[in-house]
Amino acid sequence: QVRVVESGGGLVQAGGSLRLSCVASGTIFSINAMGWYRQAPGKQRELVASITRGGSTNYADSVKGRFTISRDNAKNTVNLEMNSLKPEDTAVYYCNARLLSLGSEYPYWGQGTQVTVSS
Repeated sequence: QVRVVESGGGLVQAGGSLRLSCVASGTIFSINAMGWYRQAPGKQRELVASITRGGSTNYADSVKGRFTISRDNAKNTVNLEMNSLKPEDTAVYYCNARLLSLGSEYPYWGQGTQVTVSS
């Protein structure tokens, strides 16, 4: 069984910073890409940032230059450093891990962590 658990959300004023962390645990052979998604009330879930096992990153245009994603392959962790936060960054943030097993990829999601940015 695999678990994906996020931590680090909270309430912050506009212009502030937060760091989100995520760890995948359980029976894991290998993890391909890991990423952070977010979903604001009334909106669809969207990709915020992703990172491959080799360290290649991809960011949503709305967070480029403000957010930084990083991972530790040995610890099965991924972090999201969020700076210069804006009220529009308010959302539930979800960690996603794409596990590899017998040539197939299986996505796992965490339960989400709330990020609220006040103006």
